[in-house]
Amino acid sequence: MQQAYDLLLKMQRTARLMVGVPDYDAYVAHRRTTHPDEPVMTYEEFFRDSQDRRYGGKNGGAIRCC
Repeated sequence: MQQAYDLLLKMQRTARLMVGVPDYDAYVAHRRTTHPDEPVMTYEEFFRDSQDRRYGGKNGGAIRCC
């Protein structure tokens, strides 16, 4: 039963990443293990940062290569 639940969580994470929804829980786990002395963004800050990175909100427009 645990294997089925783990598979469901992996599929959920994959589906979210495929449509551009970042995984806050994975971010928090990474920050706490890799950068324990640095602050962790709130969910709202994380979401806004993710949107800005994806759509170029901080630069005032979409990120383009050309």
